[in-house]
Amino acid sequence: MKNLILLHGALGHSDNFNPFQNELSKHFAIHSPLFSGHGNTELPKNGITIEKYTQELKEFIEKENLENIHIFGHSMGGYVALCYANQYPSTVNSIITLGTKFDWTEEQALKESKMLNPDIISEKVPKYAESLESQHGSKWKQLLPAIAEMMISLGKNPPLKDNLSSIEIPVQIMVGDKDNMVTLEESINAYKNLPNAKLAVLPDTKHPMDKVRPNLLFDLMKDFWNLS
Repeated sequence: MKNLILLHGALGHSDNFNPFQNELSKHFAIHSPLFSGHGNTELPKNGITIEKYTQELKEFIEKENLENIHIFGHSMGGYVALCYANQYPSTVNSIITLGTKFDWTEEQALKESKMLNPDIISEKVPKYAESLESQHGSKWKQLLPAIAEMMISLGKNPPLKDNLSSIEIPVQIMVGDKDNMVTLEESINAYKNLPNAKLAVLPDTKHPMDKVRPNLLFDLMKDFWNLS
């Protein structure tokens, strides 16, 4: 059977994919690992980097002894999936990304990272703080600065910069037209730089996974993967 790995975004959780599991499990064996520091997993002692998460994906695939692999990655999960495909091209068949940011610069990363202040979030957006605590426990306040550091590292040295053209497997880049974190322009540029890519813009769709309409996503997945 084909294997589908679902990769969550930064500060996300594998539970974000629960509304999609039943439908997708008709076509794939589903795997939804947690990146370290998320959910009930421990924060890595040496900090979080995209390279570390790419290594975690490799180790997960090896541990589960997976073959015939397809990946769907939301936000950071899509970036990790493409980094993995760039390093280990023969081990993955195809990738769909949704809401993945490609245009990382130092300036952009610093701006994004400043929004990840746990004290400000607790004060200004208490519902979001509650959501983070329910998903990641009390360590969410340590997870935020760790993710901020990862963003700054990405801004200084984005691993996919100038490397997309070497990823030859089928890739579908998807972005919501109301995504306030990812621009249409950077998604189109990524699509143009990938040799075997498709592009889909989801109407009336914001960045968070829980704002994506399942039926809309299924239709695009079925089309890309030729599912009946």
